Amino acid sequence: MNIHEEFILQDCPYCGGAGLLSEENGWCWSVMCMDCGAQTAALEFKTPEDRRPVAGKAAHLWNIGKVMRGGFGE
Repeated sequence: MNIHEEFILQDCPYCGGAGLLSEENGWCWSVMCMDCGAQTAALEFKTPEDRRPVAGKAAHLWNIGKVMRGGFGE
């Protein structure tokens, strides 16, 4: 199963938009709102074995509302 399909993401806690789980250059995972840009922290992984659990942690943080939102122009 594809990691992106494995985790269900709730709607954005700020605007209700869709969240996107993304991997950055093979070293970290985060979730970002496709509408307002709110996002979780980037969660780093160091081994291939840690990749899936860290993606799950990013999804969990999103789903419980632990997200950051910058102001306009940031």
